[in-house]
Amino acid sequence: MGYNIMKIMKDPNTGKKVNVLLTDGLSQIWTIKKLSEVTRIVKVMEENSDSGHKYEVRGEPCSIPKTKKNKE
Repeated sequence: MGYNIMKIMKDPNTGKKVNVLLTDGLSQIWTIKKLSEVTRIVKVMEENSDSGHKYEVRGEPCSIPKTKKNKE
């Protein structure tokens, strides 16, 4: 299982909350395996955010552990 980072912004026109998953250099959703690493990255990103965006850790939803039933 891995973790993703969700960027939480506010739309300046509507004031509504907008959630964006961060991507890697290949436009794939950025997945980080260690919780300690992703937590550190989120902390650094929030400290360096000039616009006050928030970031949160999200468990990767598409990771399904392999069991005898779903191996086929």
